[in-house]
Amino acid sequence: MAQTAADVLIETLQDWGTEVVFGLPGDGINGIMEALRKRREHIRFIQVRHEESAAFMACGSAKFTGKLGVCLATSGPGGIHLMNGLYDAKLDGQPVLAITGLPYHDLIATHTQQDVELDKVMMDVAKYNARVMGPTHVENVTDLACRTALAYHGVSHITIPVDVQEMAAGKGRSRRNVPGHTSDVFARSARLPDPADLQRAAAVLNAGRKVAILTGRGGLRAGNELEAAAERLAAPIVKALLGKAAVPDDSPFTTGAIGLLGTRPSQEAPEQCDTLLIVGTSFPYIEFYPKPGQARGVQIELDPMRIGLRYPVEVGLVGDSAATLRALLPLLQRKTDRSFLERAQAGMREWWELMEKQGTRRDTPMKPQVVAHELGRRLRDDAIVSCDSGTVATWWARHIPARRNQMHSLSGNLATMANGFPYAIGAQIAYPNRQVVAFVGDGGFSMRSWPSWPRV
Repeated sequence: MAQTAADVLIETLQDWGTEVVFGLPGDGINGIMEALRKRREHIRFIQVRHEESAAFMACGSAKFTGKLGVCLATSGPGGIHLMNGLYDAKLDGQPVLAITGLPYHDLIATHTQQDVELDKVMMDVAKYNARVMGPTHVENVTDLACRTALAYHGVSHITIPVDVQEMAAGKGRSRRNVPGHTSDVFARSARLPDPADLQRAAAVLNAGRKVAILTGRGGLRAGNELEAAAERLAAPIVKALLGKAAVPDDSPFTTGAIGLLGTRPSQEAPEQCDTLLIVGTSFPYIEFYPKPGQARGVQIELDPMRIGLRYPVEVGLVGDSAATLRALLPLLQRKTDRSFLERAQAGMREWWELMEKQGTRRDTPMKPQVVAHELGRRLRDDAIVSCDSGTVATWWARHIPARRNQMHSLSGNLATMANGFPYAIGAQIAYPNRQVVAFVGDGGFSMRSWPSWPRV
């Protein structure tokens, strides 16, 4: 039974299925830490050495599980330290809840110690951002914060004055705040496009002679559907880095990564295609897309705001990638001319020969490609691989092929360093029986090696 406002907070998180909170204790969150201590048999607290690591762990956990990641920091500098990891979650569309402390409620904005109004600091990074005003406000705010992060694939933030955390639950309720009026129900939408739009999209794709598919993070749970569409359309599948695991790299339909770290066939396919199907990606490097006017375009995207963001498509299909492709597939005609796909496949055979040559060199000093190549060979089929940012991401992208049932990720749009190791910790806690590997360069390791070691 909840006794304090902090008890209400943690019990509400449990109602939403939270099993782990990543964070670092501090005087500004003593009430919350006590509530966690009392429930340590049901909800784990993973203590880090720097709050940024907690936010990265929450983001990595969200990426690999699809569930809400939760991080906790004290008032003032503790909350500020979360920001880099929270922007990583924001830019890569991950559901993360950040909880922070505030000074005593009647001393805020009076130049008291750690007098940082963290709700104002978080205004840009958070889709939902609230300051708790009293014990009876906690349940309402927490339900809405969890629901918003999950529904809109972004960051929510709750900040609570230190004295409010320890106030008696139910104290000071207004007459309009009727007890029991909120719940932890989360409703998912089927998000299927209009049938007329599906017909229009099929007409564009069926008319194309050289179709290319570009996918990313939104294609991660649509691998079978992507390969089925590629087979029908004789289309190579080009992958943004966040979509590395959407289709295994040994698939005959994929040309691997696109962009600065990508393959030559993945650069050539958009350059030469006459039709582009974009599935669940806002890949930011516009110079790698077909030139405007070169190719007709169809885009599948869960967020309608992103339709036409990178390329002037003719048809936008708003919906989940897998469900939308399943609805579209019966309308697609199997192309008899397979030459565009076959050229891409020939290019990939040459590319993998080059990668094999680079990855098996035995000259000294040892080349980083060799390390990545040997790691890729030794990974288990169920491996989860997190990569840091920088040059190391090149070797991950090119020399560690994604296999079916593996998971891979990195800091995609923020491209921050020092995320790889915390991602891996978040993944291992979520999947204790799977192999988890952090592929980290010297810069990311030196930034993160000592402050990230958790205490469970």
